[in-house]
Amino acid sequence: MNPFHFETTPRIICHNGASTKLGEAARNLGIRHAFFVTDKGVHQAGLTSAAMDSLKAADIAVTIFSEVQADPPESVIVQAAAAAREAGANGIIGFGGGSSMDTAKLVALLVKSPQELSAIYGAGLARGPRLPLIQIPTTAGTGSEVTPISVVTTPTDEKKPVVSSLLLPDIALLDAQLTIALPPAVTGATGVDALVHAIEALSTRLKRNPLSDLLAIKAVQMIYDHLPLAVKEGSNLEVREQMLLASLFAGMAFSNASVGAVHAFAYPLGVRFHVPHGLSNSLMLPHILRFNQQAAESTYALLGRSIRPELESASDAAASAAFVDAMSELVAQMPYAQSLRELGVERDDLAMLAKDVMGIQRLLDHNPCPITHEDAMKLYARAF
Repeated sequence: MNPFHFETTPRIICHNGASTKLGEAARNLGIRHAFFVTDKGVHQAGLTSAAMDSLKAADIAVTIFSEVQADPPESVIVQAAAAAREAGANGIIGFGGGSSMDTAKLVALLVKSPQELSAIYGAGLARGPRLPLIQIPTTAGTGSEVTPISVVTTPTDEKKPVVSSLLLPDIALLDAQLTIALPPAVTGATGVDALVHAIEALSTRLKRNPLSDLLAIKAVQMIYDHLPLAVKEGSNLEVREQMLLASLFAGMAFSNASVGAVHAFAYPLGVRFHVPHGLSNSLMLPHILRFNQQAAESTYALLGRSIRPELESASDAAASAAFVDAMSELVAQMPYAQSLRELGVERDDLAMLAKDVMGIQRLLDHNPCPITHEDAMKLYARAF
């Protein structure tokens, strides 16, 4: 067993309509003026209304920042932190998908810290204190509400993480009602993102541990059982809540064990072609599972048996192959592009993508087996 320590969000609130209790949760943290971080789409869709009403009913002043962008750029995060400081906010609320929550984490830190954002990329470089922080996801995918990680797009178009336990929020608030309006394609892509978190947390070579293993296995089971129905029946609150919990479990798992090659291969697609992160993961998942199958045979066999009990007596080779097939079939059911060419990637772009991914060794190092530049070219070609 690898030596490990395990950290996560200390308080989790999960029930339908939980966003109507936000004011009470904020008051318990001593928040008097909340800086509310979200994006225009979520805000204009009216998803923030119940949460905002709850804050106002609790006599908490609110400043809204709805300028969050996908794959949050460094400049937007710095702008948000300056706006929170100028407003005199003493608490931060992240409301939305992973980009909003990642932005909120860093705003909570930067308002109080003398450090520049560019100085804290990496692990363990951030210093406190930070403002109280509540995270409310509106997608079931990133698990950002329980992770100590925020990924930033730098001015040079690199994706760099800030990793620190200071980024773990004080409260994660899960409300399935906030996810019922997600379109099928977004539901599918964010769900596969959570699935990849869980699979890679279990198959990482370096940091997996007994707690992350339990959470990852449970998350894979829940996503496999519920994602197709969430895509088809978006108004099913029970299914939506199961997906939110699965995303949370996967977030707990990967933030304590890491992710691997699927995420590494996804990042250049986001930076170069602005492909949403969940979709990028989905496009690469089947090909990297097959590439890893021999090296990760016992792990994939464990997952195969967890989703299909009839495989209990099967050999590791058979159970592993059945798992990879099941994941490939699940991805193929999703209502979105299934190849890079459908997203505007040209064959001549593959060399650039392969070069980019080889620079993300911090994730490739966690993959069950080594990946060379030649391997990267082949994997992008299979996804093409």
